[in-house]
Formats: sequence, structure tokens, C-alpha cells
Amino acid sequence: MPDFRVFCPSPPPAAAELTLSAAESHHLVSVNRARRGDPVIAFDGQGREWETTVQQADRRAATLAIQTFREAAHLPCRITLAQAVPKGGVMESIVRHATEIGVHRIVPVLTSRTQVQWDDKRQSRKQEKWTATALEAAKQCGNPWLPEIDEPRPLAEAAASLIAQHDASLVASLHPGAAGLHETVSAWTGASTAPPPPSLMWWVGPEGDFTSTEMDQLVNLGARPVSLGRLVLRCDTAATYALAVISAALNP
Repeated sequence: MPDFRVFCPSPPPAAAELTLSAAESHHLVSVNRARRGDPVIAFDGQGREWETTVQQADRRAATLAIQTFREAAHLPCRITLAQAVPKGGVMESIVRHATEIGVHRIVPVLTSRTQVQWDDKRQSRKQEKWTATALEAAKQCGNPWLPEIDEPRPLAEAAASLIAQHDASLVASLHPGAAGLHETVSAWTGASTAPPPPSLMWWVGPEGDFTSTEMDQLVNLGARPVSLGRLVLRCDTAATYALAVISAALNP
């Protein structure tokens, strides 16, 4: 596989060449030092990829000559991560790992224990940072799909509108009696008559977990509490660990 990978959204149909944005051109030519004739994979984040070669190594508007085109199939299960926004840069790490695992959508949620203060300016900056992180991760891991990243929204609003749209919803739970994650996933992949869900939501709470009221809201709307074991995991560990288990089972 070529060492160079670039993002090119919405190229014209049946194009013979691609022209990169100024930012992608700078990164390809100035940072990665690609030169005329070098092989490059271009992708649009919607499953489409082009094998190309550098035609013009312009750091402001590089052009790529298209050799072949391919389109990736959707994964069998579209996974949505609903993540309570943690403080600091932890959300960026979660976005990166979720992109590498192949998550279809990321929904940042605000809970009563969310420790991040929001305004329109801060939200816009965070949204741009998360999108840039997902793009960087997709380039590095070869994922042809970029996850959708929603604007942060209150938990109750997100749950009311999204749980019903998915075939299954699981929520990380520290409460006694919750079924184990492996046990739950195995019911879909073993000899059970229940088929794997075409779409699934994975809910992860903030530092300190969801409140009992918030957990009740999720469960009453159809989310199933699951345990990740006897140890208490950080929210980013819980997100990544469970997504890896779910994806390995449902999107082999």
C-alpha cells in the first residue's frame, strides 16, 4: 500500500484527476515530501478510494492522476458511540480510537456530571478538533470511512432521539446484576436464534459514571446495562475496550 494517503471530499464524477485542498496539498508535498510520480491513495471518507500518482507536486494545489477506483462495503453492524464528554483532551483520544476501530458515528453527550463548560465558540473549536483527529486517524489506519461526529447534546435529548433508531443499545454499567459484555455479544454470534443487530449504540458515562436517574432514563428507553468486569475503568478505556470487543464480534 502506498505510504501517502490524502483526503479528497466530493471529487467530480468520472474525474481523471483530483485537485487537493491547500491543507492536504501542504501536508502531502511539504510535510510528507511527495514528488511527481509517487503513488497516493485518496479517499473521500464515504467509502470511496482512488489509487493515484502525483501529477503536480504543488504545495498549494497538488493534483493526482487517477489510476483505479474502488468502493468499500459498509460493515455488517453500524456502531454508534454515545460518549459523555470528558474533560481535557481525553475525547480526542476516544475519537481517534473509535475511528481506528471503524465506528460509524460518535455522539458527544452532556450529563449532570460533565465537567466541561460549553459555549458556541468552544463547541465550534472542539468540533473542528475532533473532526481533524478523526481524519488523521483514518489516514493512519487506512479506514475509508470517516465517522459522523454530532454536536454535543444533553443526554436525555440524545437518548430520546437515538435509542429508538438503533436495533440494539448497550450501556456501560457498574451496577450489580448487569450482564457481561462478552456474554451479551456472544448471544448474537453463537448458536442463538437472535441475529446480530445491523446497528448498535454503545453508551459510556462521564468521570463518576451516569447518575442513577440517567441510567434509569437509558434503560427505560431500551438500553441494556452491561458490565465490563470487576475493575472500574476510565471512560476512555471503557469506550475503546468495549468497541473493540463489539467490533471484533459483529464486524469481523
